[in-house]
Amino acid sequence: QVQLVESGGGLVQSGGSLRLSCVASGSITSINAMGWYRQAPGKQRELVAIVTSGSSTNYADSVKGRFAISTDNAKNTVSLQMNSLKPEDTAVYYCYARRVLMHYWGKGTLVTVSS
Repeated sequence: QVQLVESGGGLVQSGGSLRLSCVASGSITSINAMGWYRQAPGKQRELVAIVTSGSSTNYADSVKGRFAISTDNAKNTVSLQMNSLKPEDTAVYYCYARRVLMHYWGKGTLVTVSS
């Protein structure tokens, strides 16, 4: 099992910045992807950014150029720097990890961007 704990959500004005962090614990060997998804009210959960083995990164088109994902393998963390936030970025952000064929999720952290 892998446990994921997010931190860093909150309320920010449009144009502002937030940094989300997620710490992984448990059976963290063989994790081959870590990243962030989000779910806005009334919408499906969507990929925001992900880092796969080999340090390949992938971003949703809506956040390219504004968000940056990074990992610290020594600290078993994945972070998401979010700049130039927009009201449409308001959502619950979930940390994600994939280990072999198993998918793991954090409980989520709420990001609210006011206009």
